[in-house]
Amino acid sequence: MGDNMETTRRFLAKDEKFSEVSLILSDVCAALKEKGYDPLDQIVGYLLSGDPAYITSYRNARVLIKRLERDQIMEELVRNYLERLEII
Repeated sequence: MGDNMETTRRFLAKDEKFSEVSLILSDVCAALKEKGYDPLDQIVGYLLSGDPAYITSYRNARVLIKRLERDQIMEELVRNYLERLEII
């Protein structure tokens, strides 16, 4: 039985509120907080430099964030910000 029944799987419907980017950022932020880092500082450092060392490897956070392109992350962040301001 190669299927691990204890693994949590996520299903994303196209109209679901949270995108893959937001789910990954949420997991990365949780891992950073658990390790005592400020998620804002660490993610900004990663986005500006491209250096994955800004992201902890704890809970596979570094592997998760590297699944995304930095411009994908920035686009999601700006879109959410502008939507909250009701600009777009």
